[in-house]
Amino acid sequence: MAQRYVRVQSQEGKIHYGLLQLTQNVEVLDAPPWLDGQPTDLILPSNSYMILAPCAPSKIVGVGKNYADHAAEMGTPVPAEPLIFFKPPTSVIASEKEIKYPHQSQRVDYEGELALVIGDRTCDCTPAQAQSKIWGYTIANDVTARDLQKKDPQWTRAKGFDTFCPLGPWIVRELNPGARLQTFLNDNPHPVQSTCIDQMVFPPDFLVSYISQVMTLLPGDIVLTGTPMGVGDLQIGDRIRVEIEGIGRLENTVVGR
Repeated sequence: MAQRYVRVQSQEGKIHYGLLQLTQNVEVLDAPPWLDGQPTDLILPSNSYMILAPCAPSKIVGVGKNYADHAAEMGTPVPAEPLIFFKPPTSVIASEKEIKYPHQSQRVDYEGELALVIGDRTCDCTPAQAQSKIWGYTIANDVTARDLQKKDPQWTRAKGFDTFCPLGPWIVRELNPGARLQTFLNDNPHPVQSTCIDQMVFPPDFLVSYISQVMTLLPGDIVLTGTPMGVGDLQIGDRIRVEIEGIGRLENTVVGR
């Protein structure tokens, strides 16, 4: 099993980065792992911490319509170049935390995605250079108020509500380029989304290079790589699970505000 890097909060309220062991104990690092954090002597027992989102990004850069089948189901062509947008850091929640359904919307959708974790300051880099800037991979749910997305000329409101970026549960360093992404709703064993991540229109290294020519990406920042076909609406009480082979599963429940 690949090493799983976590961010946790101890019972004393301290936030640590660490390595999740098979026993579910956490070996604490002295800094974020992408800043060369090294193991310490501190071990947190499995019952003594709460898992947080695996990083605290300064920004989350999303990419729209990066799977041809999703662009088709939205009734739009595949963009000629990456279509990027922001989600605010305040939208991030951990696995098992609650997605809050905003009263301003009548249609909130799930969007299971692969998330890239940036490990180094990245500015104006080539795709070849970008690969070394991607420190690791985690899972995201780009929750979207679809009715507001259609209503507004830009997507900030639709994508930016608090709790609209579930992230986690941990980060892995390596990922099979053909890993399968699947999204499950409630107890239905049949996924509502299922695709291999190599079906992206623009691959991760190209996305990071493209974004870096617009803005500087900082260590711990997140790039959302787009969602495949099968997006659908969420109702209060639903439980949504996004799985990616080689990473794990991200699970959240929807509640009213």
